[in-house]
Amino acid sequence: MSEQHTGDPAEEPQVVVRDRRRIDPETGQVRAEGEVPAGTHAPSTPEAGPDAVVEGIVEPEVDPTAALKVQLDERTADLQRLQAEYANYRKRVDRDREQVLTSAKAAVVTDLLPVLDDVERAAAHGDLTGAFKAVAEKLTNSLQKTGLEPFGHEGEPFDPSVHEAVQHNTSPEVSGPTVTGVLRRGYRFGDRVVRAALVAVTDAEPAPAAAEEN
Repeated sequence: MSEQHTGDPAEEPQVVVRDRRRIDPETGQVRAEGEVPAGTHAPSTPEAGPDAVVEGIVEPEVDPTAALKVQLDERTADLQRLQAEYANYRKRVDRDREQVLTSAKAAVVTDLLPVLDDVERAAAHGDLTGAFKAVAEKLTNSLQKTGLEPFGHEGEPFDPSVHEAVQHNTSPEVSGPTVTGVLRRGYRFGDRVVRAALVAVTDAEPAPAAAEEN
């Protein structure tokens, strides 16, 4: 089909041909709709974007064994991290449980210290005999097995962190602050001092020459 346009006589006529036939004139076969006739070029398409797949380019194959190994390494690292966190959690729980148990034992032992004081005074006066002596020894041994340890003895160096001085004397027979009398025994439970010892302290007496200079 052709269309002829007439206009200015000086102008040559222009013929516009639109081929709408579905039969290819060269092959005689029916063309599919949208098929480009032979010898013509397909209309240009917009420039392909960065994500477009270009025909003819073959993507490199991924080794499935290597991919599985990477996943296995990642899962192994996650498992090791979880095991370390769980181990730290167990240690923290065990430490807290031990502290609570120690505090409970120390509280019970502290309430029994006056009983131990009475037993010690009775033994000093010779009143602890017979069945009472046997019961007192069992009580003392049981408390010591739980971790109770007495301290505060004559002749040991004075330590203000565990001794409470209630008397003070001087003597040339000692070279430094020394416990020379125990008024009340002190006790510690493990690393914790549950009661300081009341003691008499004797310090070294200054030499006569130093005393005259002073």
